Amino acid sequence: MIKANPVIAELPTYPAEALYAKRAQLRERGLEVFDFSVGDPIEPTDSRIIEAFKRSVPQTSQYPSAAGLPQLRQAIAGWLKRRFDVELAADRAIIPTSGSKEAIFHLPLVFLDPRSPRRRVIFGVPAYPVYDRGTRFAGGIPTPVELLPEDEYHLKPWDLPAELISETAIIWVNYPHNPTGAVTDLPYLKRLAEFAAAHEILLCCDECYTDFYFEAPPPSILQVAHEGVLAFHSLSKRSGMTGYRQGFVAGDESLINTFRGARANFGVAPNTMAQEAAVVAWTDDSHLKERLAIFRAKRDLFVDFFEKAEITYRACEATLYLWVTVPAESSVEVYAEFLADLGILVSPAFHFGVDQPYIRLSLVPNIEQCRRAIDLWQNALE
Repeated sequence: MIKANPVIAELPTYPAEALYAKRAQLRERGLEVFDFSVGDPIEPTDSRIIEAFKRSVPQTSQYPSAAGLPQLRQAIAGWLKRRFDVELAADRAIIPTSGSKEAIFHLPLVFLDPRSPRRRVIFGVPAYPVYDRGTRFAGGIPTPVELLPEDEYHLKPWDLPAELISETAIIWVNYPHNPTGAVTDLPYLKRLAEFAAAHEILLCCDECYTDFYFEAPPPSILQVAHEGVLAFHSLSKRSGMTGYRQGFVAGDESLINTFRGARANFGVAPNTMAQEAAVVAWTDDSHLKERLAIFRAKRDLFVDFFEKAEITYRACEATLYLWVTVPAESSVEVYAEFLADLGILVSPAFHFGVDQPYIRLSLVPNIEQCRRAIDLWQNALE
């Protein structure tokens, strides 16, 4: 009998796949589905990005390079300078990736030795599930640390046992935070970088939502450190390019050189057309402002509803997510099912690795759909 990697059997169904199946079930019941579960925005991609993709379709298609197009690396370097006033060498400190998910998943395959006593990977939960899953496939020990609202969902490795830290190879942090929307500041990032450096731990910062903000612009780890750190970014939410699979990793030149060399084995280099489209996206900021105005309007609709309905929620300064408290008289499962029966699909907190009384709403449906969903929710409460 041919057997699969045992890690696969240990993993529950990937949350997004479970939600896609639930969405299909609701539609089979004849319900209009308002899908607030998966963070896959439906606003049209900017026409200039689409045209750049079309113009770049070659007569003869050849393999892309793991290093990415030089013009794309330059566009990314330009954005880092504009956005964070950070200067990085485009040819040595940046790697274009096929979105951020694959890069996050593959990172421990490159920087974690499964035979070493230091093979723990620390990350805060609730969390994007790929930190855990990439660690498992790489032979590491996933080490989730529960994040608490009273700590503003900040991971504090300096509060963890020294023995655990001595076994740690990688620390992941994610700010602005998925799923809670929590943000951070430069003093926290500086302390984090100094802690990781002192313990010779690779610090990986998932910063995919740094351009998806409604209040003050969130910071980057690259503003306080370059050595020993890697920052992960994506165009998926920023520019509505989830299907283009465009992102990048930037930071420590030595680490980038190692990562780039290893990635040639994976066959994950982004296709040329999508890279050319990404050049336009990283070069232009006007389309981002237009997108944020739309998402701000959707956020404000729900905030107004939550206030009137006395539903507790976490203030959303960044990301496209609302972290909503389930009523005390209900469970997460029951409340999520109550909403599903209305056609409102959400992500329960256990999809993010915690047993906490929250659901996450992704601001994906359009304005009119948001209004109709709110009306259904309000009527059901009444």
